[in-house]
Amino acid sequence: MDNIKDNYYYLKKIINDITFIIESTKNYSLEEFDEDELVNSAVNFKFIQISENANKLTTDFILSNGDIPWHKIKGLRNKIVHDYDNVFFDVIYNTIKENLPDLLEQLKSIIK
Repeated sequence: MDNIKDNYYYLKKIINDITFIIESTKNYSLEEFDEDELVNSAVNFKFIQISENANKLTTDFILSNGDIPWHKIKGLRNKIVHDYDNVFFDVIYNTIKENLPDLLEQLKSIIK
């Protein structure tokens, strides 16, 4: 079987989605990000996917990588899904610019 769906499978999917978000928004100012509905939709979808894949990680894996903010990942997904009208673009933008690069490096170090 080519795609064994283990922790590393889901972790790689999370890494790919984070990389997509960072690359897709790297040249955007907050104002440009706020005005681009297509990019906003794609980014929000990727954040949802990240959380869905994080939910598939085993409890042991999550506990052994307790420095990763798993609860914040899930919390952002819940905010996007259940309270979409109150998701502020500046919060998403700041999360992308301030938190995702470090998270990406943390996750990549686990893969190594």
